Amino acid sequence: MKGIYKMKIIKGQGYCITYDPETATVTCTGGLRLRGRAEYTPISELLSAVAEEKPETITLCMQGLKKMNSSGIGIFSDFVVKGRALKVSKIIVRGTRRFPWQKKSLGTLQWLMPELKLNIE
Repeated sequence: MKGIYKMKIIKGQGYCITYDPETATVTCTGGLRLRGRAEYTPISELLSAVAEEKPETITLCMQGLKKMNSSGIGIFSDFVVKGRALKVSKIIVRGTRRFPWQKKSLGTLQWLMPELKLNIE
């Protein structure tokens, strides 16, 4: 592993974010309804560090994420913009049709980085 992180876990009330450096996968479960961007700082810092490692492919697995507010969408949008600026080779976002908000909100990420691969299953 080339970077500062081994398996990283961020847990809060009702949510869990994990980062597996072996697969460069960030997995989000539960509900992200934190108050304002400041409460998202640990998640934002993790995403930033992942992008700075510039793995060949970064996967965001959002299939277990039941809900997320606009501040959360903003944090992931910032991550995608940073990935684009750093010329991260490939970002894959995996979502689900079980949670209707995902298709529209995660689609915004693809708008920010057209080469991003969005899989809504």
